[in-house]
Amino acid sequence: MQCLLAAPLPAEAQPAKKVYRIGVLEVVPVTSNATNLAAFRQGLRELGYAEGQNFVIEYRSADGRAERFPTSPTS
Repeated sequence: MQCLLAAPLPAEAQPAKKVYRIGVLEVVPVTSNATNLAAFRQGLRELGYAEGQNFVIEYRSADGRAERFPTSPTS
């Protein structure tokens, strides 16, 4: 009679991967800056970063209306 005994090996937890948040805040409309933003993303990919895995871009635009930004308090 043959017998095989198998036990699971303890699993080591993988360290959590760091996801960088890149903030982009500008006055111009999104469509006016699409080429620049695409080139920025491409440059990050060429450096080995993967959007959603290593970085996330938080993009906000005032759509050409600077008055949408709050004014800074004066001293």
